[in-house]
Amino acid sequence: MSQNFFRVSTGQPITAVTADEMQDVDRIAVEDIGLSLLQMMENAGRTLAWHVRDSMDSDVIVIAGNGGNGGGGLTCARHLANRAIPVQVVLDRPTDELSGAAAHQAHILDKMDVPITSDIESLADIDEQTTIVDALIGYGISGTVRSPANKYIDWMNGFSGSTISLDVPSGIDATTGETLGEAVRPTRTVTLALPKTGLDASTGELYLADISIPRTVYDQLDINYERPFGDNNWIQLEQ
Repeated sequence: MSQNFFRVSTGQPITAVTADEMQDVDRIAVEDIGLSLLQMMENAGRTLAWHVRDSMDSDVIVIAGNGGNGGGGLTCARHLANRAIPVQVVLDRPTDELSGAAAHQAHILDKMDVPITSDIESLADIDEQTTIVDALIGYGISGTVRSPANKYIDWMNGFSGSTISLDVPSGIDATTGETLGEAVRPTRTVTLALPKTGLDASTGELYLADISIPRTVYDQLDINYERPFGDNNWIQLEQ
């Protein structure tokens, strides 16, 4: 079930967007305004790291795919490592198969000696106090979740500790909320820029992160927008 808006604690409505609308937001922010994907990714990863630190009890494992969502998760891992928090990255593919921003972020982590593997067996016997970051699949998913991503999703859903999803729980259609074969059931979701129409109670606690997209982007797309963040970089949404 999809919804057109969410609210914050003050009652202010926040417009929700479909996956196609969010793609337009990203496109205009980059092509017309001049923001870079890496700038937005940095803001997303920093805020995600704050939420991980807020909920963590022990070590952190970031499970990441390719593309912007995976890159945001890898950026989060860097911010955690910079604060001496034990973190490791588990990829859904070998590092040399990453591309674009995700490859760039993985290269930085490699230089920092942050452990990176693509072996799902490394997740065996993980302590339940560990916090898991789901940065596997973003809002651009099309079709049913395929292997090996479905195996990582199955593992996350069988894990009894905390899981935090970036933007959209992996396997959820960001527009409709439909489960595309398999979907992560997180304890918390940190969605980016604007909430997605397909987000619902299955996201756990829901937070909206400011990634510094200016209002003029939303104005160009006729998206009703009033900045909800005040002096903060994120805000909790009511469902």
